[in-house]
Amino acid sequence: MIDLELLEHLETYLTDSRKDKFLKVLQQRTKHFTVATEDVYQLHNTSAVMRSCDVFGIQEVNIIEEQNSKQIDREIAMGAQKWVDLNRYTHVKDCISDLKQKGYQIVATTPHTNDCLLHEFDVTKKACFFFGRETEGLSQEVLDEADVFMKIPMVGFTESLNISVSAAIILQHVTTKLKQTNIDWQLTETEQLEKRLDWCKKTIKSYDDIVERFYNQ
Repeated sequence: MIDLELLEHLETYLTDSRKDKFLKVLQQRTKHFTVATEDVYQLHNTSAVMRSCDVFGIQEVNIIEEQNSKQIDREIAMGAQKWVDLNRYTHVKDCISDLKQKGYQIVATTPHTNDCLLHEFDVTKKACFFFGRETEGLSQEVLDEADVFMKIPMVGFTESLNISVSAAIILQHVTTKLKQTNIDWQLTETEQLEKRLDWCKKTIKSYDDIVERFYNQ
């Protein structure tokens, strides 16, 4: 339960432009789509994917680190780690199970299976787009559990794109199409309030002291 009085108090510490920015960004946020990266080796790739999620309004990012566990590259993420929610997993099966319980279909992004081209993808269904390691691609476990195989059409000699580039292309396309539908894709009112409070916590200096004074006044 969100303490609305506390939230209103905290927002008095924000500038009007910052408060307006929070509200404007939240209106474009969605959990209808999410992204999962599987053991991505190059740190800047995961960070860049996270940045693309923030840019295109994806609120949650799932990071699987069975073999490669690293801190988010703050320089590449450009602060995106403050605004998107990270779900971290040490086993791919746990990530897939969690996503399926939340109603997501598993979408394997791969240039090797001619199943669904990007422009053919059905955006009305909740989906998590999986991106694999730079050289090996997605694990067999993800491929076995995938509900959809999707690829970006390519007409050159090169058969693959960097995962951060692929993520940006896919997210820009599917979020644009999603907003042209009648699907209720936005965060719920409660989710938006929770994010306003979370972003206040990550923005306001001396947050804990302010909260303590608020409840002790």
